[in-house]
Amino acid sequence: MITIMLHALASFAGHERVLSRGQYLFHLGDPVTHMLIITAGEAQLVRRQPGGNEIVLQRAPAGSVLAEASLFANHYHCDAIAVTGVKARLIPRTAMRARFDSDPVFAAAWAKHLAGEVRLARQRAEILALKTVTERFDAWIALHGSAPERGSWKQVAMEIGTSPEVLYRELARRRAVDRGTD
Repeated sequence: MITIMLHALASFAGHERVLSRGQYLFHLGDPVTHMLIITAGEAQLVRRQPGGNEIVLQRAPAGSVLAEASLFANHYHCDAIAVTGVKARLIPRTAMRARFDSDPVFAAAWAKHLAGEVRLARQRAEILALKTVTERFDAWIALHGSAPERGSWKQVAMEIGTSPEVLYRELARRRAVDRGTD
């Protein structure tokens, strides 16, 4: 997140919430009362599909605003879940809206931040549009700069729109190719 945004968000009164892995920060349909800044750990926005699959809409590591678009919504349009233990700073939505409406420097910084998030969302959409798991996984690695760590494979599978089992087979195939046994 850009420095001016971090500084601007630090100036808001708020309180901290601590969550364990797997706990929900909010659910689809909950009213938006606070903006959430992830200060430790990682949370994700997740939308469940009618068939039961989950799509990760946002990865929010420490230093991220979770569900930025909720500043302009009355209810959440997805679920937010703690992927790890999470500390989140909750800022009243009404205070942020008032600041947005009255402070053009803050509004411009918010717009710049959102533009960056739109770029990331488009990259994730491009990944999901690829036909094979191999292509999607390669694109995920290119976006993130390295292969995922062992404990995060299930999350990566959700992000690239496949099941953990299919991703595990892809990882095994790659290991076999690297060893020359394919």
